[in-house]
Amino acid sequence: MSHWIALALAFAGLLAAAQAAKLGVVYTEGGFVEGKNKQIGLINPSYIDTFKGIPFAAQPGILQKAERHPGWSGTLKATDFKPRCLQVTLSQNDVRGELDCLYLNIWVPHSGRSVSTNLPVMVWIYGGAFLFGGAQGANFLDNYLYDGEELALRGNVIVVTFNYRLGPLGFLSTGDANAPGNYGLWDQHMAIAWVKRNIAAFGGNPENVTIFGESAGAASVSLQTLSPYNNGLIKRAISQSGVGLSPWAIQQDPLFWARQIGAKVGCPVDDTAALSNCLRVSDPRAVTLAFKLDLANLKYPVVHYLAFSAVVDGDFIPDEPANLFHNAADIDYLVGVNNMDGHLFAGMDISSINAPLQKITAAEVQKLVQELTLAKGALGMDMVYDLYTSNWGPNPEQELMKKTVIDAETDYIFLVPTQEALARHYSQARSGKTYSYLFSHPSRMPLYPSWVGADHADDLQYIFGKPFLNLAAFRPQDRNVSGAMIAYWTNFAATGDPNQGPSKVPTSWLPYDTQYGQYLEINNSITYNSMKQGLRSPYVRFWVQTYRNLPNL
Repeated sequence: MSHWIALALAFAGLLAAAQAAKLGVVYTEGGFVEGKNKQIGLINPSYIDTFKGIPFAAQPGILQKAERHPGWSGTLKATDFKPRCLQVTLSQNDVRGELDCLYLNIWVPHSGRSVSTNLPVMVWIYGGAFLFGGAQGANFLDNYLYDGEELALRGNVIVVTFNYRLGPLGFLSTGDANAPGNYGLWDQHMAIAWVKRNIAAFGGNPENVTIFGESAGAASVSLQTLSPYNNGLIKRAISQSGVGLSPWAIQQDPLFWARQIGAKVGCPVDDTAALSNCLRVSDPRAVTLAFKLDLANLKYPVVHYLAFSAVVDGDFIPDEPANLFHNAADIDYLVGVNNMDGHLFAGMDISSINAPLQKITAAEVQKLVQELTLAKGALGMDMVYDLYTSNWGPNPEQELMKKTVIDAETDYIFLVPTQEALARHYSQARSGKTYSYLFSHPSRMPLYPSWVGADHADDLQYIFGKPFLNLAAFRPQDRNVSGAMIAYWTNFAATGDPNQGPSKVPTSWLPYDTQYGQYLEINNSITYNSMKQGLRSPYVRFWVQTYRNLPNL
């Protein structure tokens, strides 16, 4: 009997293969491309086409904007990821990646035996402090963090990931026309524009493009919506833990850091024309290695050392981001943070945060607050310290003291600027809708104390569906979180409303407004009680109104 069942299954597989939904060779503006097709399941199978390593721009010159790719002859075999852009390794003692790095990857799902058409498109922008990262993400063997297959299949969307330049090669600026900077942002824009021009050939809807990203990628998403160069290219946007108003998103003194790089590679630093010309002919690997984030010898909180990011160049970013939200008035925007986003940074600034047997002192907390609030001097430090320690009492527990540090860093680095971006988007919106969330599913890092909530980047594994791919490493509750996030995110990409679309969601997510500040708390138990209001509003009001109005030193 089993023999006949095996034969029947084999015949069904052959029949399905003969009728597989497959794009085959696709014609793009650069030429023909051919990816790989994969069958999912045996009975009533679905299919997915994957294209890896399609160039969206030519190899860029050093400290120059990239140009369109000249194209190729024949059919490009788009079957493997290309190297990431040249960057330091995590140890910062060497480099990895290539100068020829502006490539993108596409996942196209097909349900049944019909090739998909007019699908929503989700374009991912990775994070990594503008220093690290790549389109495919970190990987263990062939398990890549930003593999778009699970998200594409579960949400019935096309997923696109791409590389952009990082570090000095992507963001060094002399603060003037000699090296205006924002090269990495221009790369991102070119990838978005390529998608707009070409995605219809892959079954995507060029009028329904959502860009989404995390951390530096989330700030990039925000800045892309604020730039006038993307007018008409972006329908919706999602920022996870970062916005253009974040204190690290815009470098206010780029020339200081450009001179540091120039001095290390032997370039003249007193004249910006000579400096930029010298850097352009220097060894790009030496330029990349010239900046090192020395975490062992930080004099100030690590957030102050994020040297290479976007600049107000009068062109791509024509003004301070706070003044540019009119450019996003017709873009639907979904944005939020993790409830302990600042934990990663707090652990770098005060090592005892994650050491159960090591105690933190009030003096350490006060010193950190002082260093976070350098611009406002003693008055700013006293006000912030008093606000965050108001619930301590005479003998605060260590857990409370450590959480206080994490709350302060979360608010300053992520939460408060995100709340301000929400308010500005809502206030400037015409047709664009606004949605807010707080991700609070606790971290699963085994070395962290049990009380640690959702740390920075903890949301990534869920949005890319990792709990469904590794059943042994994740719990059923993790799959609940992942399924809910994918449903909300892809519904939003499809319709502009996270509740409406092909996927069922746990509860209705109400849009944000400035009167009530509605937000959805995302964790393992999403119910109607998960819709909340006024996320940390006393702290937000303090930072945006009271603190900001203090005189700068």
